[in-house]
Amino acid sequence: MALIRKRKANVPSTMERLLEGNIGDFFGTPASPMDSTIPAVNVKEEEDEFEIQVAAPGMEKEDFNISLDGNLLTVSSEREEKEEEEAKEGGYSRREFSYQSFYRTFSLPENTIDSEKILAKYKDGILRIKLPKLEHAKKRPIRKIDIS
Repeated sequence: MALIRKRKANVPSTMERLLEGNIGDFFGTPASPMDSTIPAVNVKEEEDEFEIQVAAPGMEKEDFNISLDGNLLTVSSEREEKEEEEAKEGGYSRREFSYQSFYRTFSLPENTIDSEKILAKYKDGILRIKLPKLEHAKKRPIRKIDIS
């Protein structure tokens, strides 16, 4: 069954441009066991800002690195855990370790985001990145023009 999508003219909306980044596929490919460490992402557009939510439970805020290069926002993380146990009498030892890392790059719409006011907060396993819009990029209410 074909999906029909109605679109105004050929000009993509700001949200569509954000979602259709040119560095990698914004939402990635369907999950498989090999890429299970790539966190799920939600993108929300509000009147005054965009919000990117990254699901990364079990992390600490120090594990994240967020950088902005031009209009490319990159979120990455590295985490290493080691657990070691030794028994002196029984002659056995156990050593386990794990390493997790990911990075996601988002192509932000040009001349839309106030890059000086970007905020990030990590709480309850969710990294929230707030991307405030510049004044000229905010949606304006419909204005009625009087005819003289």
